[in-house]
Amino acid sequence: MKNKKEDGMQQIDDAKRTFLSGENFYAQHLLGAHQERDGYIFRVWAPNALAVFLVGDFNGWQDQAMEKDEENGIWHVYTEAPKEGDLYKFKVRQADGREILKIDPFAVRFEKRPGDAAELYSFPEKKWKDGLWRGRNKRSNAFKRPLNIYEMHASSWKHHEDGTPYSFADLKEELIPYLVKMNYTHVEFMPLMEHPLGRSWGYQLIGYFALSSYYGTPEEFQDFVEACHLNNIGVFVDWVPGHYCINDDTLPYYDGTPQFEYTDPDRAKNNRWGSINFDLGKPQVQSFLISSAMFWIEMFHIDGIRVDAVSSMIYRDYDDGPWTPNHEGGNRNFEGYYFLQKLNAVIKLAHPNVLMIAEESSSETPITGMIETGSLGFDFKWNMGWMNDVLRFYEMDPVFRKDHFNLITFSFMYMMQENFILPLSHDEVVHGKKSLMHKMWGDRYKQFAQLRNLYTYFMVHPGKKLLFMGSEWGQFLEWKFDEGLEWTDLNDSLNQSMQHFTAELNTFYKEQTALWELEDSYDTIEIIDADNTGESVLTFMRKGKRKKDFLIIVLNMTPIERREFHVGVPYPGTYKEVWNTEMKEFGGTWTKHNEDCQSEPIKFKEYGQLIKTTVPALGAIILKPESVNTRK
Repeated sequence: MKNKKEDGMQQIDDAKRTFLSGENFYAQHLLGAHQERDGYIFRVWAPNALAVFLVGDFNGWQDQAMEKDEENGIWHVYTEAPKEGDLYKFKVRQADGREILKIDPFAVRFEKRPGDAAELYSFPEKKWKDGLWRGRNKRSNAFKRPLNIYEMHASSWKHHEDGTPYSFADLKEELIPYLVKMNYTHVEFMPLMEHPLGRSWGYQLIGYFALSSYYGTPEEFQDFVEACHLNNIGVFVDWVPGHYCINDDTLPYYDGTPQFEYTDPDRAKNNRWGSINFDLGKPQVQSFLISSAMFWIEMFHIDGIRVDAVSSMIYRDYDDGPWTPNHEGGNRNFEGYYFLQKLNAVIKLAHPNVLMIAEESSSETPITGMIETGSLGFDFKWNMGWMNDVLRFYEMDPVFRKDHFNLITFSFMYMMQENFILPLSHDEVVHGKKSLMHKMWGDRYKQFAQLRNLYTYFMVHPGKKLLFMGSEWGQFLEWKFDEGLEWTDLNDSLNQSMQHFTAELNTFYKEQTALWELEDSYDTIEIIDADNTGESVLTFMRKGKRKKDFLIIVLNMTPIERREFHVGVPYPGTYKEVWNTEMKEFGGTWTKHNEDCQSEPIKFKEYGQLIKTTVPALGAIILKPESVNTRK
């Protein structure tokens, strides 16, 4: 029989072997720094380095030689000198003899910017109290329940009076009650992993296993997620497995040769974002990245991962620079394609209720659905086409909208091709694009009216929802990554009313089963009239499982009130207005709803009944059957 020491050595050998083969999904337990006996064992993968030295606070930043395992390219050293909190790096003598201080790719904690040394840090074991939330998720179907996401940049939601950003301890106290008040189901954070430049918004990472020290401690984030779950709010995190920070002392050309990146310099360099692309076909890189995803899911109990920049991972010609066709002569990046399938398969096998979400902008590759059918295996995909068309339409002078009505109806043609999330995201409110409020046509009153119209259309269109922070009250200024939101806007009555409108709309969405119960099927929608371009009014139905569970949506895209407006309905009876964007409480001028509508036996398109009602200028109304005869 093997003794305990032999068992431990066998486990390490197995971990090294599976790391090399791309099948070690807990590689952070092997590599990095780990307490062992009375000291620490340090391991780093640098197969082509001539030598590697450990340097840190504990040895006066003097070279401490590490030993190489020639079979797998992993260097190691054991020392009893370090203590918790000490900083360290690896000095790598690269293949060409150059010596450079490099970060620990598997560090779970880094010093605060601008430094990037790893910190010796051990997680105390947390006794989680979110079992009820996690159990309920296991029993529910994400595709048939409401999903309404508040997208956030963690350090620019609010700042303290001295200008410092909120930590997760602060966000636990203030953000969670706000999410509850606003009736969101989930919060999604732009990348929280360690990154050296705030201007990158977290999309150029160096530490794939480390919560950025800028946001607080890992324990604070764990407590935040737990508190979210106790308040029935899910947590998603953005993650960037396609490319990484170009800084020389981080991951690029770690041992002096293409190690994490492609050998082909054109494929390695990401011109568009000034970063470096991972070689997603390399087994060790697959172990590294999938281990990172698993780490965030298991260490922090997050409910989903949004994978950034999927298009750049699956197409060789997505970037701005030169590209080389694949062996078939096409633009498919097979390494990225198969890596993403593998990633999703591994995550869903271990955590079937964790949602995998793709930020992807093309239509050539199936993104969501079963891998066996050729899909990448994601649960949801951002609908970038819907976003671009709709925002272009709402920015337009209404006089021209009749000629471009297809911008808001075209998505009905493809809305079931993928499992979509409709994003009104951070990308649309920066770099001179203007805030959502500022995009709207007309004077300030009309801008708010159209923003309410847009949000209603957003909420009733098939697809899950995502709205970027500050947009819920119509912040006029663009988002600034290094400042807090313009909370002083809420001293203004129109902004207050807009915030109230969004909260009520979120509640309406959660309560109306017709808006999500059949959302993965064309049975969820029935178009009443998408051809009324002359008046620029769109009417359609959203339907639930029960025959009488449906909503009639009427969207007026012009500044002209439509009186005695005709709407075809499926059954004779009475229809009640349950939503009107022009109510005074929302910032409009209406003090009471339209009266209940009694249908008339008059043919309207495919319908044998119609109702007449008033649709506010630049407004949206929603009606619900009050008393109808479904047998006729």
